[in-house]
Amino acid sequence: MKPLEDVRIIAVEQYGAGPFGSVHLADLGAEVIKIEEPRSGGDVGRYVPPYGEDEDSLFFETFNRNKRSLSLDLSTDAGRRVFEDLVKVSDVVYSNLRGDVPKKIGITYDDLKHLNPAIVCCSLTGFGMTGPRSKEPGYDYVLQGLAGWMDLTGEPDGPPTKSGLSLVDYSGGFVAAISLLAGLHAARRDGVGMDCDVSLYDTAVGLLTYPAVWHLNAGFTPERTRHSAHPSLVPFQAFEASDGWFIVGCAKEKFWTRLASVVGHPEWAEPESGFGSFADRRTNKDKLIPLLEEIFRQRTVDEWLEQLYAASIPCGPINDVAQAMEEEHTKARGLRVTTEHPRFGTVEQLASPVRVGAEPPEYRRAPRRNEDFDLVVREIAGYDDATVERLRAGGAFGDAPVEQSPPAASTDTEPEAASR
Repeated sequence: MKPLEDVRIIAVEQYGAGPFGSVHLADLGAEVIKIEEPRSGGDVGRYVPPYGEDEDSLFFETFNRNKRSLSLDLSTDAGRRVFEDLVKVSDVVYSNLRGDVPKKIGITYDDLKHLNPAIVCCSLTGFGMTGPRSKEPGYDYVLQGLAGWMDLTGEPDGPPTKSGLSLVDYSGGFVAAISLLAGLHAARRDGVGMDCDVSLYDTAVGLLTYPAVWHLNAGFTPERTRHSAHPSLVPFQAFEASDGWFIVGCAKEKFWTRLASVVGHPEWAEPESGFGSFADRRTNKDKLIPLLEEIFRQRTVDEWLEQLYAASIPCGPINDVAQAMEEEHTKARGLRVTTEHPRFGTVEQLASPVRVGAEPPEYRRAPRRNEDFDLVVREIAGYDDATVERLRAGGAFGDAPVEQSPPAASTDTEPEAASR
């Protein structure tokens, strides 16, 4: 069996953060049933430009492979009945909604424990289900600013800068997955479920790690560093060669000794040079770094990397995305996988970095909207034809799909919008 093959998750999720967390669980074999609101066209990720058409997008494919889809209107009594029947035969209710919404729509543990005492209700929200910001929608960009990330990022004389990736969203997804699995383990051990109140804000603040601890305990004020330099280890930063950029990192004294020889100045590793220790190099960095920069500009990236690799000094090129995809190690680790899609044909995807055991995951394309209706309502919920028709008449599964325009990328107009 796959590691999570005996786990069923009802996912009231959309866009990026929530689906990113659950896609790794689906890759590990969990049965993830996406609940998609039928009147609005389902997960908004289906309509993210530029690579998409109708209800299919490469954005949606990225976050939703190996999942199932059911169109279900939770605002109707009939839709609620279907949801509750699924809760009875599931392990987890997982969502990424605004902090006040899980309680409002009745998907917390207190709302569902009478149906299934062992149900785990994992809510990934922007700001958590408590606190003064709990009713605010959470977006990665906003969180990077609020939690201090942007103040730390960029060149010292430049503006505050967002990470090139939505790292709060993706880290929040991983944190939610960890919380969900811990809750599930406890529920199976004790027979009692619980709420997992996970937030993007908590994740972003938690990832401040040692700079925040230094600040809290020693009054340290983090500052942006030139060329992405490490705040305390020198040298550990980007350097410019004659034809591009690369990283060199001396995280141990032995690496500095080796680097001093590679750049033709073995005497720099001696105490009397002023560069012989971590403390000396940090104190004299304004003298040392310009010397290294002048030397590194004299050769190409490949020429320097050949010598640095040979000396076992931590280093690497600064690739663009295309180069990263073509890296020999990317291919050797099986990080490029394919799925087959009725509109896109063969779609190349990125494998999950989560590795459990020796068997590689199997990858199935993301579901079309409501594609798994029969599987979910007939096989899992166990409804017969008459019951399905009564529920349909009650509006459980929504009306005929209405043509929908792509949503604005930077606005949040839904009153119950998911955390992004």
